[in-house]
Amino acid sequence: MKIAIGTDHAGFEYKEKIKAFLTAQGHEVKDFGTFSDAACDYPDFVFPAANAVASGDYDRGIVLGGSGNGEAIAANKIKGIRCTVCWNPLSAEMARRHNDSNVLSLGQRMIEESDVTGIVQTWLDTPFEGGRHQQRIVKLEA
Repeated sequence: MKIAIGTDHAGFEYKEKIKAFLTAQGHEVKDFGTFSDAACDYPDFVFPAANAVASGDYDRGIVLGGSGNGEAIAANKIKGIRCTVCWNPLSAEMARRHNDSNVLSLGQRMIEESDVTGIVQTWLDTPFEGGRHQQRIVKLEA
């Protein structure tokens, strides 16, 4: 799978961990930055990652920050993006199963480091259910 990833300084540590995790599994990962923990603005890195997914160049995206909320807001400004903030495997499963989430937003200050790759793996592995949920996706896209 081709995955775009981007973060601000507050998610830098987890971004590096997730990038290594995904690469080890054979995924193609494009890192849109940031490339250090120096203070910066999340839209500068979230918009390019989300645009890469919206354009179809990447299958999915992962964005990070302190809480994940601002990053999700930014990503969802882009047509075709369904970015969900997830904090545990169940929230990640439901984001995919019911919402066909194509961008995952994670808050480094909200999630234990030991839990982050499990959340990512669940989100990657869970298919969209379709059915009654498809009509909602159509409404979001309209």
